[in-house]
Amino acid sequence: MSQYQTAGTNARLKMFALLAAQGVPAAEADELVAALEAGAVAGAQSQVVELDGMATRSRGPVFEDGWDAGVRAVSEALVGIADRDWSRRGGRAVGSAELAVHLADVRQRERADLVRLEQFVRAGVLPGTHPNTTARRRVLEALGEAGGLCTARTVNGEGDVVVCTLDAGHYDPDDKPPFKDGKPGGWHKADASIWNDLGAACIPHAAL
Repeated sequence: MSQYQTAGTNARLKMFALLAAQGVPAAEADELVAALEAGAVAGAQSQVVELDGMATRSRGPVFEDGWDAGVRAVSEALVGIADRDWSRRGGRAVGSAELAVHLADVRQRERADLVRLEQFVRAGVLPGTHPNTTARRRVLEALGEAGGLCTARTVNGEGDVVVCTLDAGHYDPDDKPPFKDGKPGGWHKADASIWNDLGAACIPHAAL
């Protein structure tokens, strides 16, 4: 039920915000929203009332009496909830507006924190990574700036998936690397891994 409670709270906030934007007075907005909520409870109560007398007769008269008593108890409780919610409708629009302002302030602080984090990553983390390394690629991905990198990938000897760290469009199968631990020619590279697109575990950049 928690998902419905959360959805209901979010819907209530949005409803008050929309009504306020249209110039609806807070008191009138309270009554409109309260009427919708009380009506929903009343609808549930009407469905519960229909269960009166619906007990399985094969379970005996004692079970039937208990069933009907339970239906009446739930029905009365729902009526009480509708009455209570309606009587407490005053001031809800104002309270929701204050909550909306608080949430906006929280989101603004979160955005400011993200800006400071991005500045730290750019100034303190990115300069410490070497070109054509997985570490640098991960930092660029975190910054949202890895779009210009090759996306070819393969599986290394330890079973890990590695992604090329060179620029997109670099691959040239005829430009072979002179040696495995040196600079690659036109093949893919990630740290110590160098590969072409012919391996069974390789996914070339053009395929993505």
